Amino acid sequence: MKSNYLCILIICLLISCKNSGQSKSNNTSSNEMENLYFSKTDFTKAKITSKNYSKKFNLHNDAYLSIVFTLNKPLIQSLQELAPSLSEEELLSKGNFQFSYLIDGKTMYVENLNTGAGPKTRKTEKLRQVIPLVTPERINFWGWYMWQRFMKVNGGQDAFTEGNHTFSIEVRPYLKENGLKVGSLLAKGNITVEVPKIIIDESLVAIQKIEINSGLEVSKDHFNESKIKALNRKIAEGRFNDINGIVVIKDGKLLLEEYFNGASRGSLHNTRSVGKSFASTILGIAIKEKLIKDENALLKDFYNLKTYQNYSAKKDAVTLKSLLTMSSGFLGDDQDYESPGTEDKMQSSDDWVKFTLDLPMHKDKIIGKDYNYFTAGSNLLGDIIHKSVPDGLVSYADKKLFAPLGITDYKWFYTPQNIAYTGGGIELRAIDFAKYGQLYKNNGLWNGKQILTKAWVEKSLAKQVSQAYAGIKDGYYGYLFWNSVYTVNDKDYEVSFATGNGGNKILIFKDIPFVIVITSSAYNKPGAHANADKMIVDYILPAVLD
Repeated sequence: MKSNYLCILIICLLISCKNSGQSKSNNTSSNEMENLYFSKTDFTKAKITSKNYSKKFNLHNDAYLSIVFTLNKPLIQSLQELAPSLSEEELLSKGNFQFSYLIDGKTMYVENLNTGAGPKTRKTEKLRQVIPLVTPERINFWGWYMWQRFMKVNGGQDAFTEGNHTFSIEVRPYLKENGLKVGSLLAKGNITVEVPKIIIDESLVAIQKIEINSGLEVSKDHFNESKIKALNRKIAEGRFNDINGIVVIKDGKLLLEEYFNGASRGSLHNTRSVGKSFASTILGIAIKEKLIKDENALLKDFYNLKTYQNYSAKKDAVTLKSLLTMSSGFLGDDQDYESPGTEDKMQSSDDWVKFTLDLPMHKDKIIGKDYNYFTAGSNLLGDIIHKSVPDGLVSYADKKLFAPLGITDYKWFYTPQNIAYTGGGIELRAIDFAKYGQLYKNNGLWNGKQILTKAWVEKSLAKQVSQAYAGIKDGYYGYLFWNSVYTVNDKDYEVSFATGNGGNKILIFKDIPFVIVITSSAYNKPGAHANADKMIVDYILPAVLD
């Protein structure tokens, strides 16, 4: 009896230990799991295997970084555990991987990967996942963009200070179904990131002396030089990359003028969609001179719309104002690559005006109310101006806008019909973009001459249509100008601005006496606008408000 009892006790203990081990395995904490690996292998030339996993990564000197992890089951099964009643199609439309980026144990960034990222088989069949993050050149892969968002927008770049850091990535499933649901940890791994000291030319940090003959009086006001020097250092270190120029005007006088990366005052800058705002300006001048009745004029007053494809009575109701406010109702949206009316598709056609007027109207959009970022519409305004003013758009703009502002060096981009393109791309010097912004700050007045009416300036910078585009939360759109708010030291500063791909900005502040211009060539790079905003909020505004 005694020996039988002893045997039973031993068996029970063994079973208990086994169950305890299974429970620990099924509920592995983030501290215990280590099944995600890093590799510095050039994945374009060699397959990543366990033999070339790495424990260290040099942030400035290593060209490639990928992560590798193997799931116990396809992602779709983990999503099913979060919502068992949903079909596979529903799960894939609402969920994907969640990636958490940690530096020295602190979560810096969490991305719920877009449901459209990655092929279906990656989620329904594939177990081994290989995801490139860092490459010498930009690649069209979601992993590369995710790393860029982490580094440029969400604090990674600033957190990787000189020295060694423990960098971790955690992978989980997520589902957006009645709120956000996040599943158990699927993979986690660590790597040591070595951050060497960045050696820069210290002369690049100094405040640059303002040259004479800018056409603007130089301000004698002071600003916090240490803030600007800190910004210059960040630019020199590449923390804010591809920045070309910064110009600040205070009370109509030139307070700050800085150039970087080989640019100078004489450099022309392609500020992309900043050029749209010029269409609004020139249209305002043409209305002031009664060459165009007003912004409520109808599109059908300038084109026989019935001769174009997809004619409808709704198209007859399109006004110039609706084109100015990106609310014309055309089936065109530059945010949606599948949209039939994107800028890229327009520029692939032979006649950009015909392309636009051939587009159908959106069935559900209300003209004058519903915002859609529609570059083709701003180009249409350029064509209308061109046919309405003497000697065409270019000559008219030169005489009525550029010459009065003392702007002589500029370059237009042209349509296939050799008409100045008002969808974006006009090149000016940074100092001249600043003069343009100051014109609006002056309510249309320049050297005693009323170039634009005060009423047109007010309407242009007003909150005409509600929108949330390019990361501008609770923003509004005027007449081809944006509206938003910057918050510095818990105080809000309302601003109207022109903005373009690459982080280009002309900022006209409402209640403080500043116009700020940033020119940048970070075209199509994640974080370009976020970097410009960070420069303004963390450095430029604190410096000039101090």
